Amino acid sequence: MPPTYGRHPLLIPSGFVFAVMVFFTALQVNAEDREFDFTIEERKIRVAPDLEYQVFAFNGQVPGPLIHVKEGDDVTVHVANNTTLPHTIHWHGQYQRHNLTSSGDASNWKMDGVPGVTQKAIEPGDTFTYKFRAEKAGSTWYHCHVNVSEHVGIRGMWGPLIVDPAKPTKLEKKVTRDVIMMLSSWDSDYAEKLGSGGGPRDRTNYFSLNGRSFPLTQPINVRKGDVVRLRMFGAGAEIHAIHTHGHDMLITHKDGSPLPAPYYVDTILIGPGERYDGIVEMNNPGIWMVHDHVDPHVTNNGKHGGGTMTVIAYEGLSPVVKDDPHTMLPNDDPDFYYSESMKQPHGMHNNDHFKGMPLQGEGRRERRKVQHETH
Repeated sequence: MPPTYGRHPLLIPSGFVFAVMVFFTALQVNAEDREFDFTIEERKIRVAPDLEYQVFAFNGQVPGPLIHVKEGDDVTVHVANNTTLPHTIHWHGQYQRHNLTSSGDASNWKMDGVPGVTQKAIEPGDTFTYKFRAEKAGSTWYHCHVNVSEHVGIRGMWGPLIVDPAKPTKLEKKVTRDVIMMLSSWDSDYAEKLGSGGGPRDRTNYFSLNGRSFPLTQPINVRKGDVVRLRMFGAGAEIHAIHTHGHDMLITHKDGSPLPAPYYVDTILIGPGERYDGIVEMNNPGIWMVHDHVDPHVTNNGKHGGGTMTVIAYEGLSPVVKDDPHTMLPNDDPDFYYSESMKQPHGMHNNDHFKGMPLQGEGRRERRKVQHETH
């Protein structure tokens, strides 16, 4: 029998390899170019009834705008620094593997947003353009990487970057509503001292959901039968333990990635930088507390009845105790948890309710003078 000549087995695409090739080809076919404009502003927000706070705010708001894209999209963000101090943006969770610039580098590491490592910090009045591919799906985020203990820890320089997966899991497909919760803390000693604070001897004394402390948080309004996805972000420097009354959370994702074995909890511990996704079936009508179980975190400057706290409020129910702060939360922003923005077409979504008041010029001039003298 004459010999047969075929391809080496290693050169023959297996079914798995072929499937992967098809998947990534389809991913790029469906991918889109997304281009956004960011400014960084010096603003003042009201964190708690007794606390106004100076912040560095992306597009003038804290938290920053929602960036909602699809897996595989190419993202361009033009950043203008309108503050008196230098900043960068780190795209936390994104791999930066695909170089979208003309630098000639094999990877995209120079878009990682780390001052002194991947770029020079964006000086006051300067601009910088980031380009990256949204390769990692799930709950990722962005934040400053200059003087992070202050800018991220106590100045609100963070926002959500949600990347929809090309192939969502069966559990994800059941979700009817997204609730984004960015957890952070504040130090009233530095409320009016931009450029200071965040040191190891300092102590935060206000704690917040999406930049607001109870009773300025808003309720999570639901109907029986809703399936809510809590996307919980450790945006500041504290550890949090989020507890849902009356419901278990099915923890499905960690740092954006689906877990091979989702598990039920009623309390989830979240460290700085971490993200957990918990799916909650709204099957137990009532008005239920959601709060941080690190007990000092439900205080405002040591006074109980504040901090990282809200309620799940089922439609049509009335509170047992009238005129109590727990059931008198402001209820004027249906997008407080980005729920409405997540229903909109992909893109960047600002929220006017999160915007702060511009600072007066005198403080800005003084900080610019100090910065110039210390360079």
